[in-house]
Amino acid sequence: MIQYPQITIPPRSEHLWRYTPWKRVHPTKVEEIPNADPIKFSHGEESEMPGSDEIARAFIHSVSPICRKIILNDETTEVDLRCSGHICAGELSIESKGHSNLVIRISGDAGWVGLRVIGSVSGNLSIAYINDLASDAHFLRCEDWEILRDSTLEFATLSAGGFLNKSDIRFDLIEKGSEVRTGVASNGYGSRHDDHHLEIKHSVGHTYSSLVMHATCNDSSHSVGTGLLSITEGADGSDAGQVFRNLLLSEKSRAEAIPELEVLSDDVKAAHGAASAPIDVNQIHYLASRGLSDEEASALIVEGFLMDAFREIKSETVVSALRTRLLVHLECLMNG
Repeated sequence: MIQYPQITIPPRSEHLWRYTPWKRVHPTKVEEIPNADPIKFSHGEESEMPGSDEIARAFIHSVSPICRKIILNDETTEVDLRCSGHICAGELSIESKGHSNLVIRISGDAGWVGLRVIGSVSGNLSIAYINDLASDAHFLRCEDWEILRDSTLEFATLSAGGFLNKSDIRFDLIEKGSEVRTGVASNGYGSRHDDHHLEIKHSVGHTYSSLVMHATCNDSSHSVGTGLLSITEGADGSDAGQVFRNLLLSEKSRAEAIPELEVLSDDVKAAHGAASAPIDVNQIHYLASRGLSDEEASALIVEGFLMDAFREIKSETVVSALRTRLLVHLECLMNG
């Protein structure tokens, strides 16, 4: 396995690093491997994680002082990840069987956070990820998931914390009947930068995937959503779709939505779409006529828009956790 110092720094022309280059993500000079404090996991037993040839994963693996493993079997679990210090990192292995719900909240005042996750799903797993890091944190997140035969992964992310966020999330449907439903909601404010890169690979036929990402951008914030949907040769009967929608709340905000399809089989269903638009002044006027202030009306519209990203998520436990945290977050922003 290639070690981090031997890996070539990827150019900005590469899809994954086009909008958030590696030099900007790295906590120090790119040739350095700094010391990191461990992420404090509320659950899990000590474990080991394999290395990687991909630069972000290799870096997190090199600096992580801790790895935890969580095994789920017909249960609902809440996991808190606390991050402190100048640089904080950790790795997490998740193995799910049966029908389980998992709520993961990452928080703390660390200046830079690196999290690497490897997961395997046999059965049905619904996950809520809540990024609640301090508003000046830099966050690098890398995940790799395998979904096994006749299994379903519901994967929901609420990204509301951190200043510069880079997420690289990959799913591999490796056996027939596997399914992944992904929802991502990102709320931009101030000069927050949130970059999500998601890849879904249909390695075999008769598999299903959906990806929905909604981003709201206020002030001078910037959202990037890229999705690579890959259906390999011979994966007939695959059904896949992805959609990116951005709501622009100010003239200085920016949003990029880049869905991509790579289809090497003929007998498949594959679709993608992207749209960006400003907030509807008629909706603001309607809510204002019912007694809401402009700030309250905007917050209500933002809430509904972001929660709609989770329309494919069936777990009430997961959706409730996301809605509760989103309401708290919007209230805190509104009250300054």
